[in-house]
Order: sequence, then C-alpha cells, then structure tokens
Amino acid sequence: MIKRFIENANFEDTGFSYTMSLISGKHKMVILYCLMEYKDVRFNELKRYLKNISDKTLSTNLKELESDRLIIRTEYPQIPPKVEYSLSDRGKSLMGVLDQLCVWGEKNKLS
Repeated sequence: MIKRFIENANFEDTGFSYTMSLISGKHKMVILYCLMEYKDVRFNELKRYLKNISDKTLSTNLKELESDRLIIRTEYPQIPPKVEYSLSDRGKSLMGVLDQLCVWGEKNKLS
C-alpha cells in the first residue's frame, strides 16, 4: 500500500489525497464524529457542540459534507422550520477510519 502510494507520481490521484480532501479543515471531522455519536442533530446543537464556530463556517462545512454525500440534510415542512443532519451510508463507512485516528491518538499522546 505504501509502495503504491510512493510510486504514484501524482499525489492528487491517490486515495489518501481524496479522503483528506473530504475531511480537511478544522471542523469537518468533529462534525462527522458528532453525527456518529448523536445520530440526528440540529444546526444549533452542532453549534453548541463545536463551541467557537460561526454560523457561516458551520453552514459552509455542512453544505460541503452534504455535497460530498457524507451527510444527509433532512428538512421538515413545519413552522418554525426544522432541519436535522445525519450521516449517510457513505459517511458511516468513514467512521471506522476516524475511530482508528482516535484510538491512535489515545495510545500515542505525549505527556
């Protein structure tokens, strides 16, 4: 696997590069992890969980994750409007990778 990665002359064509493009940024992995833990989550709940994130930044990240088909946005026709976010099957398939990052981090924290 590493050999194939090194032999590939164009880094942008690697699976690693593609995966990183989907989850890059300060908040996307945290949003995905939050949706894994709490299932269906509303915008303000995500905002409380992430603490110091602007509405615009959260909204942009959610739109990108939805566009990449990692999350599902469900809009309910009611007043006041209700929107919930959840992981898509594609997003759920990424959770094993994120979980392993957490496991590695716990095992390798420097004191």
